[in-house]
Amino acid sequence: MLTTSQVADITGISTRTLQYYDEINLLKPSALTPSGYRLYNDETLQELQQILFFKELGFKLKEIKEILQKPEYDRIQSFKKQKELLLLKRNRIDRLVELLSRLEKGEKCMSFKEFDLSGYIEALESFKNSNEEEIIKHWGSIDNFNLFIQKAKEDESNIAQLAIQQYGSVEKYTEAMKYNMEHFSEVMEQELAQAGMKEELLQKNQDLYAALTMDLDKDAASEEIQNIVREIVTFTQESLLTSEVGEEYWNIIIQSYRNDISKAVTDTKYGKGAADFIVKAFRYYFHQ
Repeated sequence: MLTTSQVADITGISTRTLQYYDEINLLKPSALTPSGYRLYNDETLQELQQILFFKELGFKLKEIKEILQKPEYDRIQSFKKQKELLLLKRNRIDRLVELLSRLEKGEKCMSFKEFDLSGYIEALESFKNSNEEEIIKHWGSIDNFNLFIQKAKEDESNIAQLAIQQYGSVEKYTEAMKYNMEHFSEVMEQELAQAGMKEELLQKNQDLYAALTMDLDKDAASEEIQNIVREIVTFTQESLLTSEVGEEYWNIIIQSYRNDISKAVTDTKYGKGAADFIVKAFRYYFHQ
């Protein structure tokens, strides 16, 4: 067995970090000496290796702890997923480094293929193939999910731009979406639970959208409609329905109404053309 100092020397992480992992029950030592010093065996070092892989991929310690403590956790399967994500990350960095090298030499290279969403699209396809029951439960049918994938392909450049605005890079966006898909049921349950807690606020929000779309023949840029949009924006900020209430957030909301599924749901709820009307109203409000 190795002491905390020896593990720190091998891994490059501090002894304080190892102590902290013990304190939060993320990585417990294999044993303690009579004097109370921590000792780590090979199995514990393998767990530490997993933690460091997940950290490299941007997972938070709380998320890593939840993953490792799940009864169905499969270490070998985890290695495969981590390898897949790290290869995507490496390939993306290699492309960016190559692009920067060309720009550094003074080349005029207006290339945006380094920012594509191919990894995200592949993740969606993979999720569809292995989670048919979950997709039908939450999306209604496989066809609906196929429409979502097709829309993502068609709007790749717009989604990439919004992903960079919200997450800082397409890579981080893809990793976040992959995590959400791997924990799809949990994410959906959390969303539904939060919706239940905010039922009154959500009802008010729905009433405002109902007022906004009451007469779709009105001019979306009219003072009456713009006042309702302003009320929606103000209400969202004051009620803290989301932690992101800047213009980037609203750009994402606007973009969501262009999604075939969201558009169909909105038009069914508020009338044909409601989704397009909402997009026009919000675009005018933020970009007039």
